[in-house]
Amino acid sequence: MSEEWNDQEWQEEKQRVDDVVHEIKKKITSLQSKAKDLKEDVIDIRRDFWEDVTVNIEEMDDKIETEASIKQQAEFLSERERSHGQVSEKLDILRRLEDKPYFGRIDFKEENGSEELPIYIGLASVLDEDEDNFLVYDWRAPISSMYYDYPPGPASYDTVQGNISGEITLKRQYMIQFGELKGMFDTGLTIGDHLLQSVLGNQASTKMKSIVSTIQREQNQIIRNERAKVLIVQGVAGSGKTSAALQRVAYLLYRYRETLTSEQIVLFSPNPLFNSYVATVLPELGEDNMQQMTFYQYLHRQLDDSFQLETPFEQMEYYLNKQGNDYEARVESMHYKASLDYKALIDHYLEHLSTRGIVFRNITFRGQVIIPKQMIEKYFYQTEGRLPIADRLEKVSNWILLQLKRLEKVEREKDWVLEESELLEKADYVDVHHMLQEENQFSEDTFDDYDREEELLRKKVVAWRLRPLRKKVKQLAFVDPLRTFRQLFSSDQWITDGSLILPEQWKEICYTTEEHLKQKYLTWEDAPAFIYFEKNLLGFDAQRTIQHLFIDEAQDYTPFQFVLMKQMFPVSSMTLLGDINQAIYAHALRDETLLSEKWQERHERIVLTRSYRSTAPIVEFTKSFMPNGDLIEPFEREGDTPIVMEVEQHDMLDQKIVEQIELYEQNGHETIALIGKTLEECQTVYDRLKHRVTVELMTQEAHIFNKGIVVIPAYLAKGIEFDAVIILDASDHNFQDELERNLFYTACTRAMHDLALFSIGKPTHFLQDIPKQQYRHYKVHQISQK
Repeated sequence: MSEEWNDQEWQEEKQRVDDVVHEIKKKITSLQSKAKDLKEDVIDIRRDFWEDVTVNIEEMDDKIETEASIKQQAEFLSERERSHGQVSEKLDILRRLEDKPYFGRIDFKEENGSEELPIYIGLASVLDEDEDNFLVYDWRAPISSMYYDYPPGPASYDTVQGNISGEITLKRQYMIQFGELKGMFDTGLTIGDHLLQSVLGNQASTKMKSIVSTIQREQNQIIRNERAKVLIVQGVAGSGKTSAALQRVAYLLYRYRETLTSEQIVLFSPNPLFNSYVATVLPELGEDNMQQMTFYQYLHRQLDDSFQLETPFEQMEYYLNKQGNDYEARVESMHYKASLDYKALIDHYLEHLSTRGIVFRNITFRGQVIIPKQMIEKYFYQTEGRLPIADRLEKVSNWILLQLKRLEKVEREKDWVLEESELLEKADYVDVHHMLQEENQFSEDTFDDYDREEELLRKKVVAWRLRPLRKKVKQLAFVDPLRTFRQLFSSDQWITDGSLILPEQWKEICYTTEEHLKQKYLTWEDAPAFIYFEKNLLGFDAQRTIQHLFIDEAQDYTPFQFVLMKQMFPVSSMTLLGDINQAIYAHALRDETLLSEKWQERHERIVLTRSYRSTAPIVEFTKSFMPNGDLIEPFEREGDTPIVMEVEQHDMLDQKIVEQIELYEQNGHETIALIGKTLEECQTVYDRLKHRVTVELMTQEAHIFNKGIVVIPAYLAKGIEFDAVIILDASDHNFQDELERNLFYTACTRAMHDLALFSIGKPTHFLQDIPKQQYRHYKVHQISQK
């Protein structure tokens, strides 16, 4: 609610902004001087590094002193460089605060306290000149939580010492630009509509914005939750769940800044395009970016370079195009291999392998088999059967290394060794000479120097030639995980557990899978299973340094993938962000309970039902064709109702799309998305339109999102928003089943301000039950003349 301010109150607030900005400018000037001095120190130390170090390696004492001197100088340089980096980071934050020092204020009176404390809240803390009092509190500070969580009245916040209770007597928001107060208003429980309307009314950016000034109470619960091992956020499209997750990362880095770094946080994002879209949020908040990757990129890193891995988007294209003789079997394979039934099958197979069946490789040296695979297999199955397979393989590795040690002694005497010693580098001969000198320094007897030199050279040659083999043995390369995994599909003799569940088309699935594996090709549904199998066979290299794992679009992950993640990141807390209405992958049809926590006991769940991205008419339209749409609440932001335009043929479609684009550009829209169901559809439309409008085709290789007009498949547009969206073909033949309904919903909800749907023929039956007043329906029978 806006207020009529008396002139004195306005002038006081205006003067305070001026005073805080003045103090920030003073701090900037001081830090700039400090940064300059530190930079000069670094340059001087680097230039004079060796002049300030006394180098003497004649005697052992001198050598130790020299090493200590070098270490001391290096540490001094490192400390100066670190200090310069910290000062530069502070400067970046202060320059942002110079433009907008704070955005909110609460006046808080502690219980049994006499004074009201005004608390001004901004992106970072600012202290007064004496460093005694806060001019601005960081939005992540415990006391600032009250700004997001409470209306004027009773309030409290948690500190290390305990809970502090009291009363908020005033809650105010500010609009400050370029260090100048432009407006202010008092507000209640939720963030004032004035500020939120201002942010949402802007054009869509090619970068996600930091909007800590508009965080809602339910989003704040996500950001500051420190209790849950697994935090599940079910949020409708445009509810701000991704934004809240990124603010949560910033909060955790601030809250645990002594023990947590950005390298210990991983975000799995839906596609590479999304990575660039959110990349600037954390730096804007003064924090380093966490590790950010797609799950595909992560799995690819776990595989040998010789594997070819299908992307999830290629799997999606296969499913949507509905082509191929083995289509039904492949779809059943997608469902089954996503499930925990499949995990149970693999676990049973691993149990079987503890008694027989692992495929080993021969150990060869110089083209000769020195330890046959049969011997390795025999030794393995003689080890303690109750131990995990990985531990038993470690024992085999040690046994092989012992055999190589014995082989090494035998090989030293062979002729090839002497021949290869003549090809050694000069440095190797110098090393041998020094070794002889050390041996003879207490003896004058040097008559056998030549023999000793030859012996040392032979030793060096054989050790050098065996080094790669030893490395492979330590890496358990004598095991063939791929051929062992293939046996799972080539025979069912090992299936002795009657409770195991197999799909109807298991034989067809086995045949196709084995053929793929022979070519070292992993489908998207096979990749998690193979990595899980290989790591349980050879031993998990768990990533225990990762403390927090954030998973966006969690509804698109399979139960099997979650099991793999829990094993790969055993100590990590998880934040899962999802919307079951946007579950667009094949396995999602049978797995609508993914976010219902069946797979995880220790969890907390937060539901976000209010959509902020789109105008109220767009939200009303999109919620009307979803089964649980009545749960979605629009934010009251005005706009035009969506357009549904029915055309008869492609040339009509192209003409109307071009006209619609021109209209949107005249309205000032800077990001316009033409969204198709498949990449093939997008490619076809792009080829037809590229000579008529400036347009860019976005594929799975796209890594940067720019302003302008893009043609993009719906599954790549996930998580991104545009000023206007045009659905290329919303016809009934294009969008039919429930999975395609979710894809259709995902595409439509990318629009912030305007939405137009084109249909070649009858529109999708999803629109049949939508009240007619919620959209404008046109039929075009001929092309307008321009």
